[in-house]
Amino acid sequence: MLSQLFTWWNSTTWGTSLTLFVKGAEQVGSDEQGNRYFREAKATGPNGQQRRWVIYHGIADASRVPPDWHGWLHHTFDEPPSAEPLHRQSWEREHLPNMTGTPLAYRPLGSLERSDAHGEAAKDYEAWSPDK
Repeated sequence: MLSQLFTWWNSTTWGTSLTLFVKGAEQVGSDEQGNRYFREAKATGPNGQQRRWVIYHGIADASRVPPDWHGWLHHTFDEPPSAEPLHRQSWEREHLPNMTGTPLAYRPLGSLERSDAHGEAAKDYEAWSPDK
């Protein structure tokens, strides 16, 4: 209960829950990560559009929203992906959240964050010296 009051980055807060209740929001679906998606009953948003929300399962990070749900949240698609799934091309990869700042972040050869920072990438480097 207290975590819902003080941790806005972890799922929903009391304010968001109250807004969803007051607006008469209905859940329209969820994604593979457990994020839940809502829309309000009446169109009261800007330009007469329905407001749409995502309630994150765990840490609130916008990069965890898959492309099809992102399009629905931003009114690119009228129907939610739970009703009309987005067609995936055979060459498309699965959606991955942004891992920057985590142990799973991408660290290329030569990166100081990499354990072998001076490994292969350092072999082709020769420091300049004015004596030469």
